[in-house]
Formats: sequence, structure tokens, C-alpha cells
Amino acid sequence: MTEAEPFPPEPWDLRGRMHVSLWGARRNRLPRWTLPEGVRPLTVGGRCALLTFCVDYSPEGTLAYRELLLALAVRQGRRTGCTAVAVWVDSEQSKAGGRTLWGIPKEIGGFAWEPWAGAPGTEHVRLRAPGTGEVRAAFRPGRPLPGRLPVRTRLLQEVDGETLAVPAHLTGKPSLTRASFRPDPAGTLAFLGAGRPLLSFTLEDFRFRVGFRPPRERLG
Repeated sequence: MTEAEPFPPEPWDLRGRMHVSLWGARRNRLPRWTLPEGVRPLTVGGRCALLTFCVDYSPEGTLAYRELLLALAVRQGRRTGCTAVAVWVDSEQSKAGGRTLWGIPKEIGGFAWEPWAGAPGTEHVRLRAPGTGEVRAAFRPGRPLPGRLPVRTRLLQEVDGETLAVPAHLTGKPSLTRASFRPDPAGTLAFLGAGRPLLSFTLEDFRFRVGFRPPRERLG
């Protein structure tokens, strides 16, 4: 990346630590997020599968920043993947690169990260951003799982009227986690306070590659 470039070229190789939670929610209780043309939520038993990611990206990777990302599990025909529907970061480079390269709707937010506060091992994350108010989350570590968790998926995102299938490859050392969220009841993430995650885990020492190597793959 040169001084004239506002963000690094793809792919990005990111590292750090993240907390992931899986939610089941009825679509009429979620915000009306815009999905790429032909992309639909993947539902099970009438519920959408929603993922939240609280991430602390370290300087060992392409960029260092913090992020709260919400993604829906989706399908386009027989293809499945995820679509990032709401994202906050504390890095202008991450915001510009995510929007320009992959159509990820990143906004700027302020984060407070308090490792090991409160109950033994509990990590607290706070986000403040326009429209969300203050969102608090707490992650209490549980049982470590063996090995490294490998995940390969595609982010189905819209850029300049085209749907891109953005490659994403994640690995990390997993452990089960107990997660709780306390959003501002008047904010856009108030629905997170209406239930609990179905499953939560933490990935330590993760490696996350996102983006294309030329030529790009496109979906019609």
C-alpha cells in the first residue's frame, strides 16, 4: 500500500481474536436489510440464521482495527454463503476498503475493549455509533475445543450492481463461550436484546483471508 492508496489491495490477510455467536431469528423481527439481487436468507424452521462477530484484528495482519459485524446466512439458487448486512469498524481504511472492494456496508463506530474484566476471564466489548446508541457484549470463556477450526465460505455482496462471491477462509483455535448482549433498546440493534445466541465460541490466534486474486469471480 502506498501513501496514495486509501486502503490495502486484496486479498487481506487478517489476524487476531474474535467472538462469534449464532442466532435464530424470525425475519419480521430483524431490520429490513437490503440483500443483493437474487439473494435470499437461508431459513430453518422459519428462522433466519444470523451471525455476530466481535473482532480485534491485530497488527500482525494487513490492518489492525476493531469490528462488530452482522452477517446473514443466505442462498442464491443452490449456492449458499453469507451476506454482511451491518458492520461497524474503528478504521477509515477498513471502511473504505470493505465498501469499495467487496460492497461490505461498513460504518465508523467507537469501541471499548476490556479484556478479563468482571468474572474470571470475561471479556467486555462496547460499541457506540450513530443509530445504535451503546451496545454492550460480554464473553465468558468455556471449554477449549481440539485443533484449529477451518471455515471456507463466500460473502455474497453487491458492488456496482453486480453480485460478487467474495472468497473467505478462516482458521483459528476454538473454545466454547457464553455470550450476552445488551443493546440500546432504542437503537438499530435492539433486537439482539430479545433473545440469546444459540451457540457462541471464541477463535484465538485466527487467520482470516478475504478477497480475490485476479481474475475476480462474479455471479450473474
